[in-house]
Amino acid sequence: MKSATVKELKMELLDRSPKEVMELCLRLSRFKKENKELLTYLLFESADEEAYIEGVKEEIDSRFELVNKKSPYFVKKSIRGILNHTKKYIRYSQNKETEVELLLYFCQKLKSFRPSIYRNRKVEIIYNRLIEQCKKKVMLLHEDLQYDYLRILESL
Repeated sequence: MKSATVKELKMELLDRSPKEVMELCLRLSRFKKENKELLTYLLFESADEEAYIEGVKEEIDSRFELVNKKSPYFVKKSIRGILNHTKKYIRYSQNKETEVELLLYFCQKLKSFRPSIYRNRKVEIIYNRLIEQCKKKVMLLHEDLQYDYLRILESL
């Protein structure tokens, strides 16, 4: 089965009644956890972006506490998992400020992580790439925000 384009889906949804659209959304939310998470963000959390950011930061903190430190391989694998979850939450928001804030917070947690990231070359590479990504993303923001975020980047 070939997927319809976004334009085709939009046109078809315009032809449907609000009740049918609601039923389609609820049916869609049953299939994948990410669909349900996105709907939850859009319906309940998008109005208060600051609370959403704080919630994601708390989840990052709890995931860092659970990192398996038995070997460098498990450390790298755990950190990649935390980063993937963080990027998933960034995709839900699609807000550039939220993206920079969460990536910088992740970098701060990674830098203060013990054992040191500089003992594990692969984790250090992840960290350095994130710093470069953050620098590029910060340059797309408003000048006042750039100043604040660049100060944070300098400390990293």
